[in-house]
Amino acid sequence: MNDITPATDDIDAIALLDEPVRRTLYEWVVRQGRPVGRDEAAAATGVSRGLAAFHLDRLATGGLLTTGFRRLSGKTGPGAGRPSKLYMRADRDISVSLPERRYDVAAELMADALEDASGARPGTSLGDAAHRMGEEVGSAARAAAGPRPTRSRRRAALFETLEDRGYEPLEEHGTLRLGNCPFHALVDDHRDLVCGMNLALAEGILDGLGDERISAHLDRQPGRCCVAFDLE
Repeated sequence: MNDITPATDDIDAIALLDEPVRRTLYEWVVRQGRPVGRDEAAAATGVSRGLAAFHLDRLATGGLLTTGFRRLSGKTGPGAGRPSKLYMRADRDISVSLPERRYDVAAELMADALEDASGARPGTSLGDAAHRMGEEVGSAARAAAGPRPTRSRRRAALFETLEDRGYEPLEEHGTLRLGNCPFHALVDDHRDLVCGMNLALAEGILDGLGDERISAHLDRQPGRCCVAFDLE
């Protein structure tokens, strides 16, 4: 199962489109649905070839476009000319939300639970799928903390893991609370389901980290995620 942490450069990638000429070039390239060259892009958008090349390369460096090389004449061998640099939309999803939302994770967990129910593990619940994901995340965090992580290092790993996944952890008098629910839009209609998924994910992270001194429980408070951790 893949658990993808949001790339911090998504904001930088989207910011590239704030420049009007660059955004126009990007939108034109995307509409073509095929690799296009600098000359064609420049002519279609009414800018010079040099300016088109500059902005197209910026878009490629930012991960919004991919590049390749091909002779547009279709000729091969000596005298066929140099291959042209071509651009097309990158196979990458870019999303920025404030506060951070992770509906891709919720969708993956639900799909995993449905797949298990119809396959090798009938009766598997969403909570089971969330717990498995949490264990994988926690185990990876523990491995990154070193062969014999101290209690303070495990606690730091828990903070980092929750922060990476958009939960906005905050310690208050021995309790670790979560300032944000990454699945907020689902809560109004499916509160019990989402809270159960969050709790199972949190418990799985703790199991993966191997810290039995910290426990997770439901503690619903306005404006916060429903899960809290007892640190003592």
